[in-house]
Amino acid sequence: MPKTPKINTAFNHNRLDKCLTGIKGFDEITEGGLPKNRTTLFSGSTGTGKTLLGIDFLINGAVNYNERGVFMSFEETEEELYKDVASLNLNLQGLVLQKKILLEYVLLERKDIQEKGEFNLEGLFVRLEHAIDSIGAKRVVLDSIESLFAGVTDAGILRLEIKRLFRWLKEKQVTAIITGELGQGSFTRHGLEEYISDCIILLDNRVREQISTRRIRVIKYRGSNHGTNEYPFVIDKGGLSVIPITSAGLDQPGTAKRVSTGIPSLDKMFKGAGFTRGSTVLASGTAGTGKTSLAAAFAIERCKRGERCLFLSYEESSGQLIQNMSSIGFRFEPLMKKGLLKVVSTRPSFFGLEMHLLEVYKIIAEFKPHAVVIDPLTSLIGQGNQLELQSMLTRMIDLLKSKGITGFFTSLVSSTAQNDTSGEIGVSSLIDTWIVVRELEENEGKRRIRGLYIVKSRGMGHSSDIHKLILSDEGIQLVPMDADATAGANQKMRVGKSITVKQQ
Repeated sequence: MPKTPKINTAFNHNRLDKCLTGIKGFDEITEGGLPKNRTTLFSGSTGTGKTLLGIDFLINGAVNYNERGVFMSFEETEEELYKDVASLNLNLQGLVLQKKILLEYVLLERKDIQEKGEFNLEGLFVRLEHAIDSIGAKRVVLDSIESLFAGVTDAGILRLEIKRLFRWLKEKQVTAIITGELGQGSFTRHGLEEYISDCIILLDNRVREQISTRRIRVIKYRGSNHGTNEYPFVIDKGGLSVIPITSAGLDQPGTAKRVSTGIPSLDKMFKGAGFTRGSTVLASGTAGTGKTSLAAAFAIERCKRGERCLFLSYEESSGQLIQNMSSIGFRFEPLMKKGLLKVVSTRPSFFGLEMHLLEVYKIIAEFKPHAVVIDPLTSLIGQGNQLELQSMLTRMIDLLKSKGITGFFTSLVSSTAQNDTSGEIGVSSLIDTWIVVRELEENEGKRRIRGLYIVKSRGMGHSSDIHKLILSDEGIQLVPMDADATAGANQKMRVGKSITVKQQ
C-alpha cells in the first residue's frame, strides 16, 4: 500500500482537537465544537442564556459522549439550578444522581477576599480538583467569573490569578466554559479574560417591535476556522438550538419526477405533468382569489397518493380551515385521522421568526412529510425586517429542498399594490414555480371572476395563457378565458396592458 505523504500526517497531527457540544447547530458554525482541553469564554448580558448553555453542554457530554462534567456556580445553589431547568426537558437532576454531573456551589464571603489583604485561588483549585477527580470529569463550567473576582480591586493580583485559573484548567486537561458579563468596551467587566481565552462566544438578546431574538457569534477561535456571522438561536423545552442549522446551500440534485397539483385542468397547464417533486411553488394574489383552495387541493392530492402532508396555517384555525375547505368538496378530517395530513395553526405574532423556523424544523423531523403547505407566507411580515425575513425563508426553503420535500406557499398581495404579481415577501427568485391568481371582469363590469396564470416554472414547459378559476361544490376547475374578459378598471390603471386579456 502507498505510504501517506508526510505533509498530510503533519497536518493531521497539528490539527486542533475539538469537543462536540451536542447543541443543535452550534457544532456546525464552530466546525466541530469547542477547543478540546482548553478554555472558552461565553460572554453576554443578563438573560442571554449563558448558564443554560453551560448546563446543556454538560448534559450533552454526559448523555451523548460519555464525558462527565462539573458545574461550579458562584451565584446559584443546586436547588436554584434545578428550578432554572425545570421547564425544559433536561434531566439535570437525574444525571446528578447518577454521578455523571457534579454541581458545586461556592459561596464567597467578603472576609474570604479581604482577609490579610490577599487573594488567591488555592482553595478553589483544591475544591475544583476534588470535584473533577471524584467523577473523572472531562468538562467543566464556571459560572460566573465576575462573581469569583467581584471583590478584587488590585489589577495586578487580578491579572495574575486569572492567568493562573486558565493555566490550571488547561493543565488539568478539561474542556472548560467560563461565563462572563459584558463590560464597557470589553467582553467581560475585567477585560482580561478575553485575551487569555482560546475561544470567545458572544451571546446577545435584542428586542425589536416587542419581538425578542437571541443571537450568538464566534468572536475568536484560536487555530480554527469558524462562522463569523451572527446566528439567531432559541431556547425551548429541548434546550438551546442555533438556527440556522447552517444553510443547505445550492447542492440539491435535480429530478425529473413530477407531482400532481391536485387539479387535472391545472396539470394540463404544466403539459400534464404537474409540479417538479421537491420544488417550491408560490401562489400569490389578492384576498379571496382562491390561494388557500389551490394549496388545499395540492395537499389532499398528496395524501390520496399515500404521502404525508404538513399544512401550516398562519391565519385560520384548523377547525375554520376544515369547515371552509369542505364548501368546495375538500374533506380534511378522514386524511387527518389516517395520519396523512397534519394541520398546525399558529398566530405569527406569538413567536419571533427564529422560533417559527425552529418549530418547522421540529415538526418536519417528527412528522416526516413529503409535502409542506404554508398559508400564507406574508403573515410573517412584521415579525422582522426584510433582511431577516428573507434569511429565514431562504433557510426554510433550503431545509425543504435538502429533504426532497415539495413546498407550496401562498402569498397575499395587497389590493393597492402597484402590480398584481409583486412579490411582497421578496422571495420570488427562490421559487421554482410561480402562479398568480387575480380578479377579472366578464362583460366589462357585469360579473367578477377569478383568473389564473403561470409566471414561471423552471425546467418545464407550461401554458402562458390566463385561465378562468372556478370554485364550486365539486372542487376547482380551470377553463380557457372568454374573449370578452378583461381586467377591472382599477387593475388597468395599476398594471396597464400587461394583464389585459382582451387586446384593444
